[in-house]
Amino acid sequence: MKKFEIFFGMIKIPLDFAMTILGFLAAYKLRLITEPSESLIKPIDYSALPTIHEYLNFSIWMALALVVIFAISKMYYLKSTHHLNKELTKSVILCAIWAMFIISYFFFTRQFPFSRLAMIYSWMFTAIFIICGKSFIRVVENFLLKQGMGKRKLVFLGNNKITQEIHKALIHNPGYTIVGTISENKESAPVKHLGTLSKIKHLIHQYHIDEIIQTTEASENLLELCDLNHISYRFIPNQVEMRQTNIEIDEISGIPVISLRHTPLDGWGKVAKRILDIIGSGLGLILLSPIFLITAIAIKLDSKGPILFTKLDNGKSVRRVGQYGKLFKFYKFRSMHPNTDSLRYNELAKDNTRTEGPLVKIKQDPRVTRVGRFIRKYSIDELPQLWSVFTGKLSLVGPRPHLPEEVKQYRNHQKFVLTIKPGITGIPQTSGRSNLSFDDEVKLDRYYIENWSIWLDIKIILKTFAVVIKGHDE
Repeated sequence: MKKFEIFFGMIKIPLDFAMTILGFLAAYKLRLITEPSESLIKPIDYSALPTIHEYLNFSIWMALALVVIFAISKMYYLKSTHHLNKELTKSVILCAIWAMFIISYFFFTRQFPFSRLAMIYSWMFTAIFIICGKSFIRVVENFLLKQGMGKRKLVFLGNNKITQEIHKALIHNPGYTIVGTISENKESAPVKHLGTLSKIKHLIHQYHIDEIIQTTEASENLLELCDLNHISYRFIPNQVEMRQTNIEIDEISGIPVISLRHTPLDGWGKVAKRILDIIGSGLGLILLSPIFLITAIAIKLDSKGPILFTKLDNGKSVRRVGQYGKLFKFYKFRSMHPNTDSLRYNELAKDNTRTEGPLVKIKQDPRVTRVGRFIRKYSIDELPQLWSVFTGKLSLVGPRPHLPEEVKQYRNHQKFVLTIKPGITGIPQTSGRSNLSFDDEVKLDRYYIENWSIWLDIKIILKTFAVVIKGHDE
């Protein structure tokens, strides 16, 4: 770990602490000058007003609490190569959790602060000041990185498609200087070919390498070499190695037995995900009800037919394949002209752009109505699925719910995605949507299933908002 990274990682702790106290003091001052309102803002009870010294002591304890929450949530990551947007989003969420803890504390102790408005101001100012502080640190850090200070010298071990994809993702990251690649094959290498694996020890010292990313099969000997030379080592795991992160260790008659878990979504994980689904879908149905109404009116005015797409051309109910292969009724806002769904398999089959797998995707689909094209672009047609989430047929996040005729074409390893409930959104939907191949989509879904967490669900949901607002082309 570079001293540069340690310094900028450690400085975040006192900065967050100071920004929190500053937020509380700003809230205190603002509350004193806020004019009372008959309906919303009550006059200050000066008999209960704490002195600035008492309020400062209180803010110190609250700042310590927030720093502890940040530390537990691994916010003080020392590497300078992480993404600022993710850090700021997570900071706002953790500030909200911290505020809920404070409210809960006052509720149970019955020691209410002198002003509830001051608490709202405190949360608001703290979140704003912390965002400003972290952004300032990142601006300074990036400036110094661009001057050559603190950059990590990175080399790829391997030359393949994965090497090219990772190189494309990291080439604009100011925290890295990509030195080159070490491989037996130097053709079409995305960066300078430094040499073969037999020369790796010499090349590490020659180029003063700080980090290696291996895109071929992992090597224990290489790991030892990196340990001896204090080099960060990362590798792309295969499916067996990925599954080794989900293990349970038990013993039978004193003999250790290791079980590979399919997913953390067992026991309490399943309960936590269901609670998130109920709260999220319930709020969505309430808050988005005006959009439901406007969309329904627009569909009826634009073309003949029902508002919801619930029936196939043969009159049967629209169904999708859910958890364990069970069928469930599926609802979407109608985006196509009536009785045109089956055309994808005959007249329009020649226009299918996803021939590599079981899915069908018609580019510039002539069946889509004018309103349908708009609601598809911004995923508004998916909103009725919130009801399926609320009733337990779907989840907010999970693999895409596919058609029965598509699932029949799944290979055995692809059926793994049926082990959990399908979702309205997922990693593939926020990482390329229909531009991904079906195999890539399955790999991302497998990663999600095997590495699920509440925090991962929240990140995917937040990323979905950004994708939906931006819109996508058919």
